[in-house]
Amino acid sequence: MKGDTIIEGKCGCHKCAKVCIFGLVVFFLVLLSSYLDSKGQTKPPLPLAMNVMNKAGNNTVAQTKPTVPPKEASFCRVQPHSLRDAAEEHQILESNVWPQTPPVPDSFSFSETSNPRGSNFIILPKGGEQQWHVGDELKVLIKMKDFKKNPKKTGGDFIIARLHNPVLQAGVTGKIVDHLNGSYTAVFPLLWSGTAEVEVTLIHTSEAITVLRRLTKERPDRITFVSIFRQGNQMETSTCNICLRATKQPICNYTDIKTGDPWFCYKPKNLDCDMRTTNTMHRYTPDFGRYAKLFQSKVNMKVFIPPSGVAGVTVLPKGVYNSSKISRPGYYYQGVWRTLAGEPVHQFNTPTAISQCLQNKMLYLYGDSTVRQWYEYLTSTIKDLKPFNINSMAKVGPYMAIDYQRNTIVRFRIHGIPLVHGPPPVPVAELRYIANELDTLVGGANTVVVIGVWAHFGPFPTEFYIRRLQSIRKSVVRLLYRAPDTLVVIRTSNLRHLTTTIAWTNSDFASVERDKILRAVFKGVNVRWVDAWDMTLAHYLPHELHPKPPIIKNMVDVLLSYVCPGP
Repeated sequence: MKGDTIIEGKCGCHKCAKVCIFGLVVFFLVLLSSYLDSKGQTKPPLPLAMNVMNKAGNNTVAQTKPTVPPKEASFCRVQPHSLRDAAEEHQILESNVWPQTPPVPDSFSFSETSNPRGSNFIILPKGGEQQWHVGDELKVLIKMKDFKKNPKKTGGDFIIARLHNPVLQAGVTGKIVDHLNGSYTAVFPLLWSGTAEVEVTLIHTSEAITVLRRLTKERPDRITFVSIFRQGNQMETSTCNICLRATKQPICNYTDIKTGDPWFCYKPKNLDCDMRTTNTMHRYTPDFGRYAKLFQSKVNMKVFIPPSGVAGVTVLPKGVYNSSKISRPGYYYQGVWRTLAGEPVHQFNTPTAISQCLQNKMLYLYGDSTVRQWYEYLTSTIKDLKPFNINSMAKVGPYMAIDYQRNTIVRFRIHGIPLVHGPPPVPVAELRYIANELDTLVGGANTVVVIGVWAHFGPFPTEFYIRRLQSIRKSVVRLLYRAPDTLVVIRTSNLRHLTTTIAWTNSDFASVERDKILRAVFKGVNVRWVDAWDMTLAHYLPHELHPKPPIIKNMVDVLLSYVCPGP
């Protein structure tokens, strides 16, 4: 869209006058809404007993409702679309709050922070009979200590757990219960006979979580972007972001007219806002300062917690389990993902099986590079699915592949800004929001839509991500209203390899928060899910932003099982 110029917070053109007036009206309405909330008239109810952090994937439960931390001041405030969206945002933020973490002052003591290698876990004994059977529930008690070997007295550590058998290539994730006193319980269903080994990992200490949350509030612009403005032979560059710090420099407003998604650039010195041609990530330099000690690989970031005693059990085959009572979405057995809820997962092990499933289908893949992996898997596996050369940018797209014989079209388009990537710059004409793209689809029984939006939103305020998902959901609902037979599939976030640099921009903590928000926003909408979080955590392969081919194959099998559910 064309950019409007804003000078020192005032509209710099006559056509913005109505926008300014409307903005003032919305501002006062939001204030009124906040007032009503404070009187208890419209404020949504909070959980009374237990705060469920994530009902799938890394499931963390606080046994008592944690204290909601005060909102830190931030220059970056994203306004909701409407009062209804504001109320939903409020409910999502308060019902999915992380357990309270300890304050981390400038003079904090590193020796009093969580030490994974000095902590331990123990398998709790089974009540009654001593033998374990398929269908039983295994509980593991985790006790955290600091570097002084003292027991921790607060919760909030980011811990994950899985139960696995390397020989059987079997694995399932555990639900983590935070007791808010330095101890945690991991709960696993026993789903296969044979050995089952427990693996517990500290992703981030509770002190690191405090720092990461504060960082997002105070430094939402820690990744900067630049755009090129061009007119003939004249060219200028300028800094851009979802929100910019106040200066005397005029600002170009590129907020999307339909979705309301914000984007701004400082106006170039000589060229107009309408002369913007490209966008790219500029730079970021990790600077945790005195808190860098909280983000050390092999010390306190993504480090295994050792067992106190045995680390596994032997499971006997005499027993059955009721999958409807198991909170996990699925598990691996012999390297194959098996669902515990919904439609069974079929195996599409040959190119012919995949091609037959996609016959007469139009598959639209929208999202980041983790969704692009599915496009690459399909085009590399199906010989007759030929990529159509539309002179697209590598890794950015858009891409299209066609199987003429089976009348199949597969498309991939990356989501709109922000895109945390390096050069080359992306033409602004290709920076399209998913919500707008969905509104162009006719839909129907032969249309399959996949949406995966999470990996590029870690550094930015949570409210910004909620707003993006709300606009996408509205388009999904409109699509399903005009074409109810359309299949819509949501890919969740996944774990990744962590370094100090990655923790600065998009840690696993940001990913698990986005995962919870994604599920909350689309709750009640007729969509299907691919639980990438559990599928990466339960697998034996190491965590990567872009999961390895065996995991991608299982994800695509889940997708195709929705497309072709079988008899």
